[in-house]
Amino acid sequence: MKPITIKSIELHTVLLPYLAPFETSFGAETDKVALLVELTTTAGVRGWGECSIEFWPGYGQETSVTARHILSEFMLPAVIGQTIAAPCDFPPLVHRFRGNHHARAGLEAAVWDAFAKTNDLRLTDCFARYAPPGHNSQGRAAVGVSIGIQPSLADTVAMVNRRLKEGYGRIKLKIKRGWDVEVARAVRAAQPDILLMLDANSDYRPEDAERLAQLDQFDLLMIEQPLSHDDIFHHGQLQKRLKTRLCLDESVKSASDLQIALQVGAIRVLNLKPARVGGFCESLAIYRICVENDLPLWIGGMLETGVGRAANVSFAALPAVNLPSDISATDRYFAADLTEPPFTLAPDSTLAVPDGYGIGVEIQPDRLADAKQRWRENNPYRDG
Repeated sequence: MKPITIKSIELHTVLLPYLAPFETSFGAETDKVALLVELTTTAGVRGWGECSIEFWPGYGQETSVTARHILSEFMLPAVIGQTIAAPCDFPPLVHRFRGNHHARAGLEAAVWDAFAKTNDLRLTDCFARYAPPGHNSQGRAAVGVSIGIQPSLADTVAMVNRRLKEGYGRIKLKIKRGWDVEVARAVRAAQPDILLMLDANSDYRPEDAERLAQLDQFDLLMIEQPLSHDDIFHHGQLQKRLKTRLCLDESVKSASDLQIALQVGAIRVLNLKPARVGGFCESLAIYRICVENDLPLWIGGMLETGVGRAANVSFAALPAVNLPSDISATDRYFAADLTEPPFTLAPDSTLAVPDGYGIGVEIQPDRLADAKQRWRENNPYRDG
């Protein structure tokens, strides 16, 4: 495999309008903010990565402004000029900078993209080279769709019906305290046979266990992250009271966290978001633990642009990702993404891995410029 040497890195903060607001227990979002990393090697190869963050520290501790600061002032100076023989040689270069997983994941993703392009590989096949033996890319990723909190039960059922007609084979509903049992009951009454799961985004407390146990009656695929973002222990206690499988998201930020969660019985399914755990090298370590423990696995989304979406689809095509991932088609979120070609849902509720080398999609310069201008005009901060 040919090494890469990093010549330069440019950061692009972008803002894209969603087709419709997306509401969770955190609140409603109308726009996608992302920090894109454009890496150029000494051979002239360009790699792209996405720091998929938010305006404010809701899902995680980082924001679009803090990610840009950490990258510009600390991580980029540490890696420019470095030669990388394999992608997982990269994390030690920035290991001394603690936390900031989304920032480091975006930078690492650009390294993976440039490395795959340099070696004439699709990113998915590059991942497979570092996965357990025999774990070759399947070329497609099974996907589902996430539905935000709607104004009413009737609106929720209507949205579920719409997404099913579009071809999505698994439905995820966002819930929060006071919006849970009734919404599950309404959707199950309308669609008794669909694959259905609920995502609480950490809105519940251990004392809500009795309320959460009422969800057992709805034959759910799983309940995702009901308790606090930094809690593993109480998830283990809660799982003992539920028949429904618990899926951890925010609580698992590393391979070590996953091992703890398995030890205390806090997890029966994992939502792996590469951005949350600091990149694809840590994701591969987590992937191996899932394989060793027969832990059901799927790849979560952060409503990425086409840059992050392409990388996630490439990872989700690995065979141990055995549940539908949260990586919907482009037209689920954006009228016009930053990249071409768009991701299109197949009749079997899958997305195809792009054919080209690396992430396999191309940044459209005019759309990138427009999205950067939109950020400049709508930036809620004084700088950044």
